[in-house]
Amino acid sequence: MNHPSILFATSEMAPWVKTGGLGDVAAALPAALRRAGHDIRVLLPFYPALRQAFPKAKVIAELPALASALPPSRLLIAKATKEADGLPLLLLDCPSLFERPGNPYVAADGNDWPDNAIRFGLLSRVAALLGQAASPLDWRPDVVHVNDWQTALAPAWLRYEGGAASVVTVHNIAFQGCFDESLRHALGLPDAAWRFDGVEYHGLLSFLKAGLQLATRITTVSPSYAQEIQDPAFGYGLAPLLRHRRDALHGILNGIDPVLWNPATDPALAAPHYAHYAANRLAAKRANKLALQQEMGLEPATDRPLFGVVSRLTEQKGLDLLLALGDALPELPAQLALLGSGDPGLQDGFLALAEKLPGQVAVKLGFDETLAHRIEAGADCFLMPSRFEPCGLNQMYSLRYGTPPLVQATGGLADTVVDVNDATLAEKTGNGFVMTDGSIDALWQAMQRVTAAWQDKRLWQRIQQNGMRCDFSWRHAAAEYSQLYREVLGQ
Repeated sequence: MNHPSILFATSEMAPWVKTGGLGDVAAALPAALRRAGHDIRVLLPFYPALRQAFPKAKVIAELPALASALPPSRLLIAKATKEADGLPLLLLDCPSLFERPGNPYVAADGNDWPDNAIRFGLLSRVAALLGQAASPLDWRPDVVHVNDWQTALAPAWLRYEGGAASVVTVHNIAFQGCFDESLRHALGLPDAAWRFDGVEYHGLLSFLKAGLQLATRITTVSPSYAQEIQDPAFGYGLAPLLRHRRDALHGILNGIDPVLWNPATDPALAAPHYAHYAANRLAAKRANKLALQQEMGLEPATDRPLFGVVSRLTEQKGLDLLLALGDALPELPAQLALLGSGDPGLQDGFLALAEKLPGQVAVKLGFDETLAHRIEAGADCFLMPSRFEPCGLNQMYSLRYGTPPLVQATGGLADTVVDVNDATLAEKTGNGFVMTDGSIDALWQAMQRVTAAWQDKRLWQRIQQNGMRCDFSWRHAAAEYSQLYREVLGQ
């Protein structure tokens, strides 16, 4: 079977640089594609965290200034030690643009770096260059696969100057990379690009729109999200373009790492307080609930379900609905353990709720990877009432950990969580609880359903085991991408 060679261009990659799902995808999908037989390399900026992780990375090419605004740079190669198969990384070294602390997109004051167009314009330009005859490397990809706005300008150069086929993946269409039109010349884009069917978008230069318009194929991170973003309510202004290119648009569900997320071996569940468990050893999960209650300062109650949340605290995630219901939690009765950060108003609201309901509500602001795993293992039900969710990963983690999720039917949540009812239980597919709409009443009714089902221990175990049987490993996504790459080259 023919396996095309792939350049995977990304602005982040776990565990070194991660702000959301893109970081996880960039760590897992290329590795899965390599295991499937593809010659794949990952291009990303040589951020400080990567400089520290790969101090012996070798310089393989010196790059001249590729446009008036793009400084000279160089390419280094390293082997990603995170992956047993040694995934090759191509590291774009330009200290003046990428040697910065913290978030890769935002300065310490919370504002975007003012030169983001130049920073990610360079990343996009180099991604395109490596797919062209002028590439400084002996290796040439058959397909350049770019991700979100930060690399989505690459298909423009590949279209106007020639080169490899291209695929752009939309992880979140709300972020589009729109900049002043004057940057078009500074980045070296040809005059022919400044058209409604090029990089122009309402008088601005839009990186994402360029990719959606000019890439050979478009993918999103779940089948439902591919349909949703063609609707004006979800498309953030780009729905007409996506409807126009619907034949090139594909939804491929993200996966999760079944080794990293495995309740039978998870290091976060180490004894003496936490315990490993599996679908046929669910009694051990109860020890994790008690351990989590103790760690978070909750009462060691056994007569009520414990809801877990690990999330950015934003309205997109529907957590304002949960906060509005907070006072009523004891009425269910239920407890809440929350880990996250985000909107200051939501942060303050949940802290106030925890202070008002001590022992029943516990809140930790920030992010703690170990605690995130423990909440998945110790909670009875995972709350994810997102208003929109391109794919979502926590609902898949929860299903693997026997922690049925409560979700709204949107994006990847709709593609992974099957509502519990008589029919789905008979089919052994019912694995969670789906809200009927995005209202406070719908969330409350769904939480009541959870509480009632949890009281029936045999029923609850059936629901848990249905979820734990699901296979969300990356091999499925890798197979779909492999087929897509072959179709692109066949075209």
